[in-house]
Amino acid sequence: MSELISYHLEDGIATLTLSNGKVNAISPDVIAAFNTALDQAVTDRAVVIITGQPGILSGGYDLKVMTAGPKEAVSLVTAGSTLARRLLAHPFPVIVACPGHAVAKGAFILLSADYRIGVEGPFSIGLNEVQIGMTMHHAGIELARDRLRKSAFHRSVINGEMFDPQGAVDAGFLDKVVAADELQGAALAAARQLKKINMTAHKNTKLKVRKGLLDALDSAIAQDQAHLV
Repeated sequence: MSELISYHLEDGIATLTLSNGKVNAISPDVIAAFNTALDQAVTDRAVVIITGQPGILSGGYDLKVMTAGPKEAVSLVTAGSTLARRLLAHPFPVIVACPGHAVAKGAFILLSADYRIGVEGPFSIGLNEVQIGMTMHHAGIELARDRLRKSAFHRSVINGEMFDPQGAVDAGFLDKVVAADELQGAALAAARQLKKINMTAHKNTKLKVRKGLLDALDSAIAQDQAHLV
């Protein structure tokens, strides 16, 4: 489907694999490829697995774009936040199989999914925006506020604290950690289990549960578009 996001469909499970350089940077083209792949997954009525390369899901937004100018940065963040909102409201289950590091937008992908599996190892997961001099955007704050445990929310967003995989489970970025060689099998097992649920009930319940978050994201995305501070 794309060099940036490969799409593999088998037995009603669509695996989307991000491949964009050493850190799997999230660029405008990556987001466009994500949306195309999600369109196909809806057509295929497939449970979705999102994954990356060995050792990394994503290191975050493409810094070349983020530093190109305010217009480019706002545009990329808006597209990324809109993708997060789409994942949160996706009509079929979304699993992330995180093969290592997940930083900034990489961690927000985790916060946008229904079930998240990480791997054991010396990996960092979290929101490092304030570490690198970026004020957190409104949409990111609302997503983190909803999905992270209260004890970790301020430490993550305000302090830029990074977590190891087990700490990421405690914080709310991950649901489960497995050995690296077990990741694919664990993700497929989770997908097969989720295939058994009623998809209409899943979709309608998801939208009810997340209505407050989705409304907050709509408002936050508009704020970020008006002025990214």
